[in-house]
Amino acid sequence: MRIAVVQLSYGEGADESVAERAARVADLVREHAPGHDLVVLPELWSAGGFAVSEWEERSQSLEGPDLPEALAPLREAVRGTGAVLHTGSVVERTAAPGPEGRHLRNTSVVLDPEGEVVATYPKIHRFGFGGGEPRLMEAGGDLVVTDLPAPADALTVGLSTCYDLRFPELYRAQVDLGAQMFVVPAAWPAPRVEAWRLLLRARAIEDQCFVVACNTAGEHAGIRMGGFSAVIDPWGTVLAEAGTGQEVLSVEIDPGQVDRARTDFPVLGDRRL
Repeated sequence: MRIAVVQLSYGEGADESVAERAARVADLVREHAPGHDLVVLPELWSAGGFAVSEWEERSQSLEGPDLPEALAPLREAVRGTGAVLHTGSVVERTAAPGPEGRHLRNTSVVLDPEGEVVATYPKIHRFGFGGGEPRLMEAGGDLVVTDLPAPADALTVGLSTCYDLRFPELYRAQVDLGAQMFVVPAAWPAPRVEAWRLLLRARAIEDQCFVVACNTAGEHAGIRMGGFSAVIDPWGTVLAEAGTGQEVLSVEIDPGQVDRARTDFPVLGDRRL
């Protein structure tokens, strides 16, 4: 199974409109998707992970048959490449308010090789300590573990986003639902990037899963982003890791490694809690 992780950088394009940024990202998908089974983009690339004041203006409706302006170019870009595309996440605008009365969510979207939506995941853990996401966005409430369509169907995938990574119980619950690989788009800042790198390996080791993590580079609203996107195997070995600029990782993984790791070192069977 071959995976492309597209670590985007913003800096010079900070003033791009949603449509302009989507066109640029679509070009990258069109260039790098061929020959890959799964392509992964980072969190909130269309709105800016820390561009809180722009979230409402850059929000996207996912209701109805037509994709919004942030995702429609990606649908066209992925068609004909043969790849499944995890589009990262968008600021989703819902018609009806959620339980806390808000209309925004941080929602990941996965497209099949024809550009049709096959999975969505509203982020459960909102980052901001009372500001940012908790102030403006509804929290997701459901675990999402799914069998992606071919050609990315070799492993059952658990979806999560950025700050979710700090909550190991989410990933253990996904393992109980059959997860063999975690896909984690993020907008993780540079000052805490060592926590990012450590937690990615920890989630892989403790759950004996592949981890595919796509962060951003450059800046979001003056915040320097961490980069260091990575693909990690079920033993915690880093198969590939990006640096701090825009970069595309192309990684071949062996799906059978999950079952072998769990058979050779059956730690999950020794759980008592």
